[in-house]
Amino acid sequence: MSAQPAETPDRARASLEALRTEIAKAVVGQDPAVTGLVVALLCRGHVLLEGVPGVAKTLLVRALAASLELDTRRVQFTPDLMPSDVTGSLVYDARTAEFSFQPGPVFTNLLLADEINRTPPKTQASLLEAMEERQVTVDGTPRPLPDPFLVAATQNPVEYEGTYPLPEAQLDRFLLKLTVPLPSREDEIGVLTRHAEGFNPRDLQAAGLRPAAGPADLEAARAAVAKTAVSAEITGYVVDICRATRESPSLTLGVSPRGATALLSTARAWAWLTGRDYVIPDDVKALALPTLRHRIQLRPEAEMEGVTPDSVITAILAHVPVPR
Repeated sequence: MSAQPAETPDRARASLEALRTEIAKAVVGQDPAVTGLVVALLCRGHVLLEGVPGVAKTLLVRALAASLELDTRRVQFTPDLMPSDVTGSLVYDARTAEFSFQPGPVFTNLLLADEINRTPPKTQASLLEAMEERQVTVDGTPRPLPDPFLVAATQNPVEYEGTYPLPEAQLDRFLLKLTVPLPSREDEIGVLTRHAEGFNPRDLQAAGLRPAAGPADLEAARAAVAKTAVSAEITGYVVDICRATRESPSLTLGVSPRGATALLSTARAWAWLTGRDYVIPDDVKALALPTLRHRIQLRPEAEMEGVTPDSVITAILAHVPVPR
């Protein structure tokens, strides 16, 4: 069953809200991660999902793809993966005696980059142009990517042997860094109950997932988000939060102006999703952690004392004056 095109912002909002119902057919809990993925779609941003193995990071992205009328591809990042395996390459055609371009898996709407920190920096960097410029340049020819285009990358935070941490420049390309925690006892019981009843995570169609939204819904929603009002006080609040990270004694690297722009964008998307056409301070607070946690760098001594990026941002939110 195909999703019908959205004609109004309200209908687009209802379609995106329906994503939760569809994704819940496959993934129990993890509402913050689902919300983050929807916000990223509205902001034309990319998402880094971090969590220990077995918390349904890959299943979450696959469920999102099944709930949208969008093309999706999956790449398992490994140490021997080459950049051309992601972007595509020129292939010689003996019949025509010419080279033709064979698109790689990056030419899709939703790219699942599984375990992105397991591939060397050269291959990680192959995504930089795609994520920022929405195009891939091969043999000097730029080739545009489809719209919408979203990279959802996963990584394991506890296993470091044989991994290649993403550099700050590439981390900054991700709009959000979402942590996928272990489920609560009730949610874990729900997971086991579903499996006992025959749920197969490899067959989402059998689980009843159907497209709830499509490109027309996203287009209408993005247009509505762009009209969400932002007062001068809210703009100043976002700037004050980001400037406070640059002055924090616990950090060697604070949030850049690109990070401030990202926080304003995600706050607007969240405000619209909650039914308002204007941004309030609570919208900024709600998206501050996932938008900023990967854009700051702790001092080694602070890290040894147990300080985390989330604790630094939380403390800053508690001290920066809130506009009234």
